[in-house]
This record gives sequence, structure tokens and C-alpha cells, in this order.
Amino acid sequence: MTLTEKQRQQQAELHKKLWNMANDLRGQMEAYEFKNYILGLIFYRYLSEKTEYRVAKLLEEDDVSFEEAWKDEEYREALAEELIQQIGYVIEPEYLFSNMIKEIGKGDQGKFDTEMLQNAVNAITESTFGAESQEDFQNLFDDMDLASSKLGRDVKSRSRLIAKIMASISDIPFLHDDVDIDVLGDAYEYMISQFAASAGKKAGEFYTPQQVSRIIAKIVTAGKSDIKSVYDPTCGSGSLLLRVAKEANVRKFYGQELTATTYNLARMNMLLHDVSYQNFDIKNANTLREPYHVDMRFEAVVANPPYSSKWSGDSKYLDDERFSAYGKLAPKSKADYAFVQHMIHQLDDNGTMAVVLPHGVLFRSAAEGVIRKYLIEEKNYLDAVIGLPANVFYGTTIPTCILVFKKCREVDENVLFIDASKAFEKGKNQNYLRDEDVEKIVNTYIKRETVDKYSYAATLDEIRENDFNLNIPRYVDTFEEEEPVDVFEVKKRIEEIDKEIEEIDVDIKEFFKELGV
Repeated sequence: MTLTEKQRQQQAELHKKLWNMANDLRGQMEAYEFKNYILGLIFYRYLSEKTEYRVAKLLEEDDVSFEEAWKDEEYREALAEELIQQIGYVIEPEYLFSNMIKEIGKGDQGKFDTEMLQNAVNAITESTFGAESQEDFQNLFDDMDLASSKLGRDVKSRSRLIAKIMASISDIPFLHDDVDIDVLGDAYEYMISQFAASAGKKAGEFYTPQQVSRIIAKIVTAGKSDIKSVYDPTCGSGSLLLRVAKEANVRKFYGQELTATTYNLARMNMLLHDVSYQNFDIKNANTLREPYHVDMRFEAVVANPPYSSKWSGDSKYLDDERFSAYGKLAPKSKADYAFVQHMIHQLDDNGTMAVVLPHGVLFRSAAEGVIRKYLIEEKNYLDAVIGLPANVFYGTTIPTCILVFKKCREVDENVLFIDASKAFEKGKNQNYLRDEDVEKIVNTYIKRETVDKYSYAATLDEIRENDFNLNIPRYVDTFEEEEPVDVFEVKKRIEEIDKEIEEIDVDIKEFFKELGV
């Protein structure tokens, strides 16, 4: 069995277990609710096992167990101090996931219940009070409501259901040596994608499909093995930020997310992908109205913002350094270019920015046309326009595009247009970009090739001739000539069909006559 085959088999087994857990909760609550419990408990197990691993390292020369050391006040203070410094939180022995599983295994004789789990969750948060990690762990488990009547009418019934989910999670081999996949990351990715796929547009807003994330990540890291910082102003669950780290070493992650539940997911996702609390800074607020990192510049900027969402568009933003140079604000009904302007402001001079947007940004006029012209003619920031297939995003069937921007481009450098709209695998409910589709897009971008019916490197003069309209068919000719039709052959075939119909009619009359009809 090859490594790829082994990985796929392990993924399939993991996904089956996760879906079985979801089925245990299905019927009692909506998808967006049971996702909170499964992901929350997976995350709790991760924090717990990380604690056990660090404590084992700290005590390896002392010949004493975690439980024994915790009973000794001197040991306990020293361990707590080291854990806060190294991983940012403390879980005491009684509340370790493994100890809870032991209690669950005792059945009615065990002391596990949802109140014990709630105390454990609270204790994690309390352990960070006054520490540098406090903000990163604050309210992390708020969406996992262990007192919800949807889990059961009383503590006993709720505890029974949560215990079943925890037992299933304990069977997943997160840290075993023979596992060749990122189990934690894959579990999160799978549950979030399934949730987004089944829960419609609003759910899909915080999740960018893996293959689109790969394209963006490969583009912003092209030619680099080390990235000082990556920023996503609409980071959702953080999957796009983490994808960049699979293509290059990323030293710091920055992001902002409006929805509190999704903000919690992003912080969890960072931690369980082993990003230290010291190396990420994610905020919960409206990016356009209340930007937290506005004075910073980033080497890589990525985003999949909510398409054509509304924003205030207040005239006060004309004095905001993010928007003032353009002379125009994005329309109130479509904030697409407001996000672009914000991201351009955050981009470092040596950086690359890639953002997914609807096709309207390519050709809409009025204020958006003015902004587009400024970015292209005055600043020469636009580097590429990549058209993606329709129906590749959760919750929307519209075709989208990736706009790539760079601040340090040659004066006469062209703009690359790629039409990848026809290169995909058709699925039952959704279209998928294959590995070869992703590689073709990225390689064409890096080589800046003109490929017949696929890509074209346009000069500024050509874009100016098109009045700064970036509609891809204006630059990439994908017209396919149809084979000429032989009208005489068609006429002859029609006459033959008419004759065949007459003969069939005669046969039918004979059958009716025999049947006495």
C-alpha cells in the first residue's frame, strides 16, 4: 500500500467515525449545533493530551506521576508555572480527557457527568487569567452548551450522550506513530466542510474549499520558503491561514473574524494545528469598521470575504488612510472593493495578496470602476485575474475569481488572465477542482504563460483599451468553432426518417387490425 493510499484509507476511516458521532446527535439538534460539541470535545482532548505530553517531559527525571506531583504544593506551583509559560494553560490531572474516559468506562459507578466536564472547561479558562495567553483562551468553549436541554432533559441523560461522543473521540488515533495524516487537522477540516456543505450559504462563509485554499496559498508563497507574517481580514475558521503554512514556514498568523462562534473555531484551529498562542493574533470584530491590525504590514495577505455584503460606506471613511487615496468608496450595497482597499493597505511592499471575489468586481462601473482604474493605472498593483469554475464554494453556485495584487511590480509588467472555469470535476451537488487543475493554475501563474484558450498576459494598453474592464473573455479567447453542418446531408437524413415513420405507421395499422381495434 502506497503512502497516498494509506492516507486515503485513514482519512476514510476517520470520516466514518466522525459522521457516526454526528449521527448520534442528529435529530436532537441542528447541524450547526452538533458541530460545536464534536469539535469542542476533539479540541478538549487535544489540549489534554498536550498537557500530559508536556508534564511527562517536565517530570521525566523526577520518577513521579502527574497525579502524585499535583498533590505536592511545591511541584504543583512549578508545573503550573511551566505549563502557562510553554502552552498557555493548565489542566489538572482529575480533568484530563484520559481520566474522564476511565470514569466513563466505569459506567454508573464512575463520577463522570457533564457538570464535571463543564468544571474542567471552566478551569482551563481560569488558569489563563492574568497570563499572556488569557485572550487566546477566553470564551473558547462558549458554544459547547453542556446544560442544553437538547442534549437531554437532565444531567444523567445529557452525560450519557456526551460520554458516548467522548468515547468515540477517544478511539481516534490522534498521535499514533503509524498514522500518516494530520488527524486533528483533518477531523476539523472534515467536520467544518460537512457543516458548511449541509447548512447553506451562511455556514459556507467561514470555510474556503481546500483546493481553492491551495491555489491561494501557493500563489502568495511562490518563490518563498519562509513567510514573516500572513494576514486574513475575514479569517473564518482559520483554514486559509493554516493552508499558507503548508506551503512555507509562517512565523506569525494574524486575522479578524466578525462572528463569535467562528472566531472561537479559528483560535481552536490554530492551537490544535500546534500554532503556539504566542504566534497568532486573531480578533473578534468588524474588520472594516474596527480594524485591529491597521498599523501593521504583512508579507502575505489572503481572504475569502463575504461576497457583495453591505457596509456603511459612510463619508467619514474618505478620511481613513485605507480609502482616502482612491477618491471613491465602495458602494454601500457591495463591500467587495472596501475589503480589497483594506487588504492593499495591510500588504507589505515585498508581499503578495490573493482574494476570492465574485465576477462583478471585474466589470462593475461607477465607484468600483474608479477604484479598479486607480489600482491598475495609478498604482500598477494588479498582478493576475484567475477565473474559477462555478459551484465550487459551499452555499453559492456563482462563478468566482481570484485577484492577485503586488506592490512592487515592474512599470511595464503585464497582468495575467487565467480562465480556469472549465477545468473541474463535476460532482452531484458541487464541482471540484482536481489536483491537476490546481497545478495548472499555479504553474501558469508562476511562469506567466499565454496558453491558447486558457491564459493571456495583457499589457496596460490593452486593459486601457477595454476601459479597465477585466472581464476574462475580453482577454482569453475560449471560443470553440463548431464543425460545419452539411445541410444537404441533414435534408437527406430527414427524408429517410420520414420514410421510416411511414413504414412504422403501416406496421402499426396492421397490428391494430389483427387486434380488432
